[in-house]
Amino acid sequence: MVLLVASLMALTACTGGNEGGNVNSPAGQEENSGNAGTNEGKGSASDGPLGKYDPPIEVTTARNLSDVVENNVLGVLEGETFEDNRWTRIYEEQLGIKIKNEWVVKGNPDSDQYVQKMNVTLASGELPDFLAVNAVQLKQLAESDLIEDMTDLYEKYASPLTKDILSQEGSGPFDAATFDGRLMAIPQVEPSIERSMFIWIRTDWLDKLGLQPPKTMADVLAVSKAFTDGDPDGNGKPDTFGLGVTKDLWGGANGLEGFMAGFKAYPNLWLEDESGKLVFGSIQPEVKKALQALQDMFKSGQIDKEFGIKDGGKVAEDITAGKVGMEYGEQWNSIWPLQLNKNNDPNAQWRAFPIVSENGDPAMVPQKFSTTKFFVVRKGVEHPEAVIKLFNLHLEKNWGETAEFDVYYAPPEAESVWQLSPVQPAPPKKNVTAYREIDAARKAGDFSTLKGEAKTIQEKIDLFNSGSEEGFAVWGWERIYGPEGSMGITDQYDKNNQFLIDKFVAAPTPTMVERKSTLEKLQDETFVKIILGEPIDAFDKFVDDWKKLGGDQMTQEANDWYATTK
Repeated sequence: MVLLVASLMALTACTGGNEGGNVNSPAGQEENSGNAGTNEGKGSASDGPLGKYDPPIEVTTARNLSDVVENNVLGVLEGETFEDNRWTRIYEEQLGIKIKNEWVVKGNPDSDQYVQKMNVTLASGELPDFLAVNAVQLKQLAESDLIEDMTDLYEKYASPLTKDILSQEGSGPFDAATFDGRLMAIPQVEPSIERSMFIWIRTDWLDKLGLQPPKTMADVLAVSKAFTDGDPDGNGKPDTFGLGVTKDLWGGANGLEGFMAGFKAYPNLWLEDESGKLVFGSIQPEVKKALQALQDMFKSGQIDKEFGIKDGGKVAEDITAGKVGMEYGEQWNSIWPLQLNKNNDPNAQWRAFPIVSENGDPAMVPQKFSTTKFFVVRKGVEHPEAVIKLFNLHLEKNWGETAEFDVYYAPPEAESVWQLSPVQPAPPKKNVTAYREIDAARKAGDFSTLKGEAKTIQEKIDLFNSGSEEGFAVWGWERIYGPEGSMGITDQYDKNNQFLIDKFVAAPTPTMVERKSTLEKLQDETFVKIILGEPIDAFDKFVDDWKKLGGDQMTQEANDWYATTK
C-alpha cells in the first residue's frame, strides 16, 4: 500500500500547453453509418469513437514501469506482461490498435532515470506516436511544432462518456492544453476534489484525555498541546507529538495546507482579491499568522524537534510507532500511513474530521489544480485520433454501459491492474460518487444494487466488519468509505461549496518557467526556518525578495492571462 500511494502521488505538479499546429486528416476516414463498423483500406476506421481499424494499426509510446505494477500486478498475474496483457489485448481486439513501447524505464515518472530518458527523447525530436508529458514539456513540444493539433479530432472522436468525464473538472484541464484557441493535447484529468484535506486524529487519545473533536483552530491547538503534554500513550514519558509535519511542508500526508487554511492562509494557490486581480497565496499576511502559530507549537514540543530533517517517510515511522496524535492529510491517509499504526497497535483508532477555521465557520478547503499529465501526438502520424479511442475504451470498460470493473480496473487478485493501460483516465468524482452510492445503500439497508467500484469497496467494508484477520488489513478502507469515513466529509465539502479553487490553470508563463522553482525553494526554506525559530519578520523579507526575484513579473503575467478569461 505504501508503494501504491507513492505511485499514485508521484506526478509532477505542473500545468501547461502551447501554440497549435495543423491537423493531419486521419487516413482512410470515409463516412460510415455504423459506429462499430470498419471501412475499406489500410488501417481505416469508422467515424465512431470505438470504431475498429481493419487491418489493425500499430502505435508507439514510451512508459515507466512502477514498482506497484511490477510487483503487485504483474507479479501475481499469470500469462500477462507489460507488453502483452488484458489492456493491450482489448485495445487490439476491439479497436484494432496494437501498442508498442519504444522504451520502458523502471520506476516512477519522477525518478532520475525516467526524467533523464524523457529529456533525451524530447531533445532529439524523435518522438513515439503518442506520449504522456507534463505542462512544461507540452509547452516546449508545441513551440517546436512537433505535435498534432487535436482540436477537431477530439470533437469528432471523443465519445459522449469521455467528453462528459473529462469536463467534470471544468474547463481548466483543457485551458492548460489550449493556445491560440487550439487544443494541443488530451488532458488526463486528475481530480481536485480528491485532494481535499482533513484533520486525522487519534480518537482513542481524545477519549483517554476527555477531549472533544476540534471545532476551531483554538481547539486544534489545545488538542495538540494535550497530546504532547498529557501522556496519551500512558508510558509516563514525554515522547508524543501533537502534530505530525513533514520537512517538505506540503502534500497529501502531514502537509500544512489544511492547517494554514484554518487561518485563511492558502500558500501555493493563485487567489482572486477583492479587486478581481490574481494574487499569490504564499505572500499574503495570513500566512505569517499561521507560521507564528507553528513556531509556537515547535517551541513547546508539539512538533518533533527533528522536523526540519524528516521527510514524509520518517514522519510515517513516528506515526507507526504511536508517537503522533494528529496530522493533516488527504482521504487515503488511513491506508497509509495510519494503517501502519493500526497494525502495530490494534487499539489505536483514527478518524478524519473537517478542517476548521478560527471562528468556527466552515473553512474553505484549498484545491490546487491537479491535472499534470497530457497526452500529445507526434505531428505527422497517420492516425492521430487513435489515442482518443484508447481514452474512450478505457473509460467504457471501467465506467460505461459495458463496464467490467472487476476485470479491467480492480480485480481482487491485482487491484491496480488499471495501471497496465498506457492511458488511465477516470471520473474526477469517482470516489465521492462511490461513497454516495454506498451511503445510500447503507441507509436503505440493501447493498444488492451496488456495482462497479462501489460494490468492490463495500466488499472491503464487509470484510472489515467480519472481524477476520483479513478484514483487519482493510481497516483503512472503512475509515474512508464507512459511516464515519473521510469521503463523507468530502461529500459535505462539495455540497457546502467549501472548495477554494486555484485560479491559475494556464500554461506556465515565461517567468514561471524561468523563476518558479527558485522562488519555491526560497519560500520553503524560509518557512522551515521560521517554524524552527527564526524571527517571524523573516516572512516580510521573504515577501520582498519574492517580488524582486520574479514574483511581481509572474503576477503580472498571470493577470494578463486571467484578463483573457473574463
